[in-house]
Amino acid sequence: MPANLSPEYKAAEAAFRKTRDPRVRLEWLREMLRTIPKHKGTEHLQADIKARIKERAEEFEGARKGAGHGGPALVIRPEGAAQIALIGPPNAGKSSLHARLTGSGAHVGPYPFTTQVPQAGMLPHEDVHFQLIDLPPIAPEHPVPWLVGTLQTADAALLVVDLGEPSCLEQLQAVQSVLETQRVTLTERWEASGESRAGTPKDDEDPFALRLPTLMLANKAERMAGLDAELQALRELTGLRLPVLAVSTTTGHGLGEIGPWLFSHLGVVRVYTKAPGHPADKHRPFTLRRGQTVGDVARLVHQDLARSLRYARIWGQSGFEGQQVGHEHCVADGDIVELHA
Repeated sequence: MPANLSPEYKAAEAAFRKTRDPRVRLEWLREMLRTIPKHKGTEHLQADIKARIKERAEEFEGARKGAGHGGPALVIRPEGAAQIALIGPPNAGKSSLHARLTGSGAHVGPYPFTTQVPQAGMLPHEDVHFQLIDLPPIAPEHPVPWLVGTLQTADAALLVVDLGEPSCLEQLQAVQSVLETQRVTLTERWEASGESRAGTPKDDEDPFALRLPTLMLANKAERMAGLDAELQALRELTGLRLPVLAVSTTTGHGLGEIGPWLFSHLGVVRVYTKAPGHPADKHRPFTLRRGQTVGDVARLVHQDLARSLRYARIWGQSGFEGQQVGHEHCVADGDIVELHA
């Protein structure tokens, strides 16, 4: 039976898919449940929304209780230019990579399943940071109930593999299988824009299906001879068409390429703000995505400013020096914006 979803529900769903803040996502889930038409055609979707509300609420409740007892949080609020999930099979070297890239001091061990809870750290690139979340390994024998909930707030993923591992092919197939059962697809498509990863669904599409842009990191490259041939064989056998970087946490090979690669393929745009009559603050840029606008900059500064904004002046690639622009003017990397309310 057709769902015949209402405009109010579609607006709530679009807002849910656009936001990355876990608490805001929970509120939009509740709004989706409130506005969804109640008939037989939506029964399955209603049940799915209710289950996700219950899961998210329990995660927040567990995080609150855990904080009171010194326990770790399972819900990571996105920070920095983007949130990137580190995923992979056991013993691929995710935690070592996380420690090298972020200086987090994460616990690293030569045995599987060292990581048990999300570990956040910041990867610097020029004057911005990417938030890297080290997650438990993905394996059928070690299910992690909250893993997919954590992935929902990620902008992209780094899939860490050890091509020298004899069971690498089976491990990757297992990772794909586990994620597919949770409606998560690793995709080679990096849109490099401010649009939602999942796009705008039709009525008959799954609003909770997640397509996560993914870069594969072939770790422990110092041990690999014939790397290109190994990667080609892996692509043919798994069907994966993901972009790949060869890296080594032992020698540092390739680690310096990760930040620039993410910056370019995510379409990160840095915008610097200034007050009238004062120089620009060049130390802490606001980060957006290609295609976002002056109105989006104002919302990042303050919601009230977004509502009261009259116009802005722009210096940089997107306009001539001091050009007066409106809310819908698209900003470019390096622009200086002077907001007038």
